[in-house]
Amino acid sequence: MSEQNIERACTTILVGKNASIDGSVMIARNDDTFHAVAPHRFYMHPAVHGEKGRILKSYLNGFQMELPENGYRYPAVPNVDYKTLGYYDESGINEKNVAMSCTESTYGNERTLAFDPLVKDGLDEDCMQTAVLPYIDSAKDGVKYLGSLIKRFGSPAGNSVLFGDKDDVWYMEIVTGHHWVAQRIPDDAYVIAANQVAIQQVDFSDTDNFMWSEGIQEFVEEHHLNVDQTGWNFRHIFGSSNEKDRHYNTPRVWYGQHILNPEIEQDPESSELPFICRTSHKISPDDIEYILGSHYNETKFDPLSKGNEDTKYRYRPIGLNRTQNSHILQLRNDVPEEFSAVMWLAIGYPTFTPYIPFFTNATDTDPSFNNTSLTYNFDDAHWLYRSLSVLVESNYKHFVQDDLDYLKECRQELRAQVAKIDAEAKNYSGEALTDFLTKQNYETVKLMREKATDFMGRLYTKGITLSQLTFNMDRNL
Repeated sequence: MSEQNIERACTTILVGKNASIDGSVMIARNDDTFHAVAPHRFYMHPAVHGEKGRILKSYLNGFQMELPENGYRYPAVPNVDYKTLGYYDESGINEKNVAMSCTESTYGNERTLAFDPLVKDGLDEDCMQTAVLPYIDSAKDGVKYLGSLIKRFGSPAGNSVLFGDKDDVWYMEIVTGHHWVAQRIPDDAYVIAANQVAIQQVDFSDTDNFMWSEGIQEFVEEHHLNVDQTGWNFRHIFGSSNEKDRHYNTPRVWYGQHILNPEIEQDPESSELPFICRTSHKISPDDIEYILGSHYNETKFDPLSKGNEDTKYRYRPIGLNRTQNSHILQLRNDVPEEFSAVMWLAIGYPTFTPYIPFFTNATDTDPSFNNTSLTYNFDDAHWLYRSLSVLVESNYKHFVQDDLDYLKECRQELRAQVAKIDAEAKNYSGEALTDFLTKQNYETVKLMREKATDFMGRLYTKGITLSQLTFNMDRNL
């Protein structure tokens, strides 16, 4: 099977500031790539000033564009083998505290694509982050800027893109060669999306909460694309609802909503699961971590359970071995802006490995994260945490509780670490603060590496006692 035919499928979670436990804006996503083995690295792009003539070229199609001469510093989590798999900078928070995450593949239907087909050499997800994040000053600005690039270059694939700043969350769905809609997520709401067109009713009179591609209303009217008697439902007009969706996509949305709104009964195969959701439960990073690492836990659909074979593999879970990185981009409103942006990053399976917090007002990342080898190297964070993941899953029934206890300890220690850094960061400003946060990120990596290797050692030691090559005999023999 060629790479072009392999599924690229991710899961997105968006949280408005009044829906979160501490007033944070959070945008989060699993990056589920082509293959289970596709090494990623985490590094900082430096800011650029007055560098004219820089050209961004895709390795996957004929796209290229000249980049602006000035750009902000930002972190990225790209492929190591970018010449084969494409750049895919994926996610980050720039030095203006604007967060962006992209490569959520989204599929328009054949009715709409017939009249606005995809553009083969347009701006695709492999270059999107690189072309946008360094040049935007707000979440809404991100939508406008990316929209202008799609108008200019077209899109070769359907993509959903997440933007956030300290006040706003925007979700943008690009569904044909040139058409898209973006919606601002209400402050008291959350969203879970999974590789389908998700936005529902669009209010074209509400420009504070909706943006759209030029001419989209006329396009729909001219080609008779609105399938509803009343209203303008973006999902109905541009989206799909087929057997694949009901087994691959919608159940992931159902499960996430089930965790946050367990009191609501819904069908996991429904095409009408709500886009904008609200819950009385204040959402924390812990909740997002659980959902992004989930596999229909405590349901008959859990592939790691002892359940019936006909149900346990019925739906594609959220957390996968193909999840190369899982991230929560948190923009906090209860600390000074200079150290408010934190990128929580899980570089192994999100089901079994911790989310490590990185303050993004930094100039560098630890070499174990930014210098990943293409082949196995235990010194690399990518390979370390994926090794831990394989170890736990290979002896799941014996190791799962140990792993749950380990992750609980990690969450406690890492939140204490963030609070400690916050308290000390108040003593610094400017370049001294950036240097301090860079060094603290290094220290957090070191602490978590020591904890991970110690945990793996305990699992290996326990594994020795589980060997089938055991025979009880007279100790005198």
